[in-house]
Amino acid sequence: MRTLIAEDEPLAREGLIEWARQVPQLQLVGAVADGLQALAAIRELQPQLVLMDIQMPGLTGLQVLRALQAEAGPRLPAVVFTTAYDEHALAAFELHAVDYLLKPFEHARFIEAVTHVLARHDSPEPPGLDALEAAGAAAAVEGGDASPLTRLLVRDMGRIVPLQVEQIEHLRSDTKYTAIVAKGRTYLVRLPIAHFAQRLDGQRFLKLSRSCIVNLDFVDSMTPDDNSQLVVQMRDGNRFTASREVSKDLRGQSL
Repeated sequence: MRTLIAEDEPLAREGLIEWARQVPQLQLVGAVADGLQALAAIRELQPQLVLMDIQMPGLTGLQVLRALQAEAGPRLPAVVFTTAYDEHALAAFELHAVDYLLKPFEHARFIEAVTHVLARHDSPEPPGLDALEAAGAAAAVEGGDASPLTRLLVRDMGRIVPLQVEQIEHLRSDTKYTAIVAKGRTYLVRLPIAHFAQRLDGQRFLKLSRSCIVNLDFVDSMTPDDNSQLVVQMRDGNRFTASREVSKDLRGQSL
């Protein structure tokens, strides 16, 4: 795969260059140091994979990807974001980034991300779950019954962390990933939100739409918008809009 590296930190850039050159399936076509250079290089070199920092001078990595998506042109490259800030994780996956490397990451995590990209490139079928994600899937249906989940196993910087379900503030999902927000942190799992929705306590968790579930213990208020859909204000400042059907049901339940 034709590969471009966009990283403004010289040492991090040199490290990624060295690691990329060690992977026979990758052909390094360039390395740039800011967002404007990254955008120009992607347009000119047409890489199939971009390893890109989020916080860069000129344009952020997120701005680069948004600009590319707004253009009519060739198929977008696979993007793996690298960053020291995990608060950008959901935005990255909403832009369909393939993976998200949280600095400082080890060589094994880099290889995992590249393997994921290569699997997507070589086969139209999505790659299988890794060991942790398989464990998460098993936990989501543990026992084969419908009893509510009490804890999940999530990955955090190479560790497996038990997460108590009542600590979850909300879950958001795209077609392949679910972001689980708890205690001010975001944990990304490569499982659809449906895996969790079936086993979350319906007295505590409310499914606002196909891609969003909130914990009512962390909801501050619900206010109708101009379309009469309820906007749910979370205590952490996030706001989510309930579907029309859910909004109607909630208004019917209010006293």
